[in-house]
Amino acid sequence: MSDGIDAKGSMGVPALPATVHLLQRVALQESCSLAASRRPYIFRARHPLVLILCLISSCEPLPLLFYSFGYKMLILSRLTALWTFLHVLAPTGLVSKASDNDSPSWHQYVRAPPSRFVTPKAILPQYSKGNVTNPEGIINNRSPAHLTRQNSPDEIPTIVVDFGQNVVGLLTITFADSTSYAQGYPGLRLSFSETLEFLTNRSDFTRSDNAPTPELKIVPDGTDQIAVRPQAYTWLDQWGCEYDNQVCSDGLHGFRYVKIQLDALPSDAPYTSSVGSVAIASVGLQWSGYLGTPDTFTGWFECSDPNITQWWYDGAYTTETNIDIFRANDTEPRYATSPSLLDKVVLHDGAKRDRDPYMGDLAVAGLTSYLTHDIFEATRNVMEDLAQHQRSDGWLPPASILALFDYPLWWISCSWEYVYYSGNLSYIESYYANMKLLLESYYPTHTSTNTSLLVRPDGYGDFAFIQRPGSAAYYSALYVLALDRAADLAELLSQTTDSVSWRQRASAVSKSFVTELWDPTVDAFFDRKCAGSGCNAHAQDGNSLAVLAGIVAPNSTAAASLLAYLGAANARPYGNSFYDTGGEALAGGEGYSQRVYAFMSYFELAARFEAGQPSSALEQIRRMYGWMAAHEPGATFWEGIGAGGAPYEDGFTSMAHGWSTGIVPLMSNYVLGVKPLKPGFAEWTVQPSPGDLTWARGVVPTPNGAISVSWVIDESTGGITICVDAPPQTQGIVGVLHTAFEASEVVVNGQVIWDGKSTDSQRATLMDGMIQVRVEGASGGTGC
Repeated sequence: MSDGIDAKGSMGVPALPATVHLLQRVALQESCSLAASRRPYIFRARHPLVLILCLISSCEPLPLLFYSFGYKMLILSRLTALWTFLHVLAPTGLVSKASDNDSPSWHQYVRAPPSRFVTPKAILPQYSKGNVTNPEGIINNRSPAHLTRQNSPDEIPTIVVDFGQNVVGLLTITFADSTSYAQGYPGLRLSFSETLEFLTNRSDFTRSDNAPTPELKIVPDGTDQIAVRPQAYTWLDQWGCEYDNQVCSDGLHGFRYVKIQLDALPSDAPYTSSVGSVAIASVGLQWSGYLGTPDTFTGWFECSDPNITQWWYDGAYTTETNIDIFRANDTEPRYATSPSLLDKVVLHDGAKRDRDPYMGDLAVAGLTSYLTHDIFEATRNVMEDLAQHQRSDGWLPPASILALFDYPLWWISCSWEYVYYSGNLSYIESYYANMKLLLESYYPTHTSTNTSLLVRPDGYGDFAFIQRPGSAAYYSALYVLALDRAADLAELLSQTTDSVSWRQRASAVSKSFVTELWDPTVDAFFDRKCAGSGCNAHAQDGNSLAVLAGIVAPNSTAAASLLAYLGAANARPYGNSFYDTGGEALAGGEGYSQRVYAFMSYFELAARFEAGQPSSALEQIRRMYGWMAAHEPGATFWEGIGAGGAPYEDGFTSMAHGWSTGIVPLMSNYVLGVKPLKPGFAEWTVQPSPGDLTWARGVVPTPNGAISVSWVIDESTGGITICVDAPPQTQGIVGVLHTAFEASEVVVNGQVIWDGKSTDSQRATLMDGMIQVRVEGASGGTGC
């Protein structure tokens, strides 16, 4: 990518549904014998409902394939028989109809505009006021719209333009002409908003709102100003002023609606006037983010629930609006400009604000960018920049502003994800010393000598700016996760001493965590163990990360009970809150029990999938993502949800926030079931978690090529068919839930490798509630 945000070519994404691709391969390989040098693996579970047969053919185009068919053994002598089975018996939902141009069915869900010049979708006539003629001319290009104001007391001519969904970039207005009725040019005032609720006579947010100095607060009234010249020309909304410090514009905006008014600020005299006539030929936008058109997707996803499918692409689009070149004039103005990041592609936290690449946000947004467009550069640039600004005591900045206690731990966790998804070991080789300094210097100095739990120092916040002094469960659970992931990275570099030490420390913290923080009255972890106000609170973050960090095993009764508690105490119509009612007693905690963060909810949802509770995870997903999708702006996900389901900080709330896109990794990593076991997916796992879904399919991009997966459940028998097409020279583990096979046998090539209780084979194991079978990647198929 020359500038970091150009569209990328696809990586062999199938252009037709899975079964059609299989038919094409069968037609080519019909005469191939299954008795070739690489014999097929037959993975059979003797169970009334499920039989799984695994085939790896020596014929290269055939993918690794799992399927079910009642309880009878089915041995295929010809691949055409397999096609007949899939074609005749697969649920009709598995084979989506192609569009008129034979595009893959998932293309219909993609939200990105078709080009970098974006045109509005509608004029909202109910908001037109004053002397306005032909407002539709702005979008139909037939003749200009006119705004005319004869006298200052006259009603302000107003037009509201709707771009149909959140967009990000620089607004353009093409003027046909203007006429002055007083000194100066006719003035226009522009107000931007992501929602109609907060569309007023000032933008819902401008960079000036956060500006720390007068010279940066160039639009104190919250609107961008234009002095419309008497000629045909196109105006571009760039940050700065037309005349010294007068007639100023904020530049880049994230918004859905823009209100255009013929009006002028008194402070802009004599250059602009509130009377005159302006002819507008058109309005558009120069798109600033990553242009995620269908050809750029290197990963994709579909399932039997079209809403969940759409939300996956909405998550992709939300992150696309945040991927941009780091520029001084459109980032967070509170001294966020990092000279070492200028002109590099980054992943900002939000489209309209703060436009500062925060480390914690990348724990979700980074994964989304990896799984949708195979974009690693944006996250890596941020992590490298933060490492280069490490303090001598080991602390890493969370971004360019604020002092946060938890975000350096997210830097470790995100570094692990970057290495395992990208396979780039040179990154951790370069920054291993930074990670070691952080773990050996900074956090040990903020550890309780009595409990080994972390203690947050005064003056430091966290992702939600919560005032919870002492040993909060969230900090120590995240610490355990970071220590274990750091140990993994140390092992990759043969740093055995560090690896052993960090795992031992993680174990010690975990034991103390359980001893100190478990609340037997509700069977969940306290937010903190303390005396006084706010000490009876139970938080979503500490409990969820306790499961993901392995402090309690995902299949344990403790995990089940704490997730049950969160599901009962924290459930709201728009998701699960990040505190129970005990959180209201925290300093500044009013409304905490009603606030939902999709960011932290991602970790609860991941914990539910890890704990074998896909149905409860999907139910919560439908509440939270369904709520956001059903309310404005649509197509992008919110920074936070407050009481009653409203944006939690009113118009200041970012309504396109990358940390809220967990729907993408949840579907790809858990429902589709694909995760890396070694860097770059050299080893991988496919362990689908269907819940109440009946089919899913998609692609996960890897450095070695795509891993293509599809699965479908036969609703009449309960059988499951799984097709996996993995890159050559890779290995993987395919797993199925043990609870579905408790009284079963698993047979491979006639040999019983699992008898329902134990195994003598090296191939089948029971781990974390899954029966797992190790297999080799296919020989280069073209997808399921």
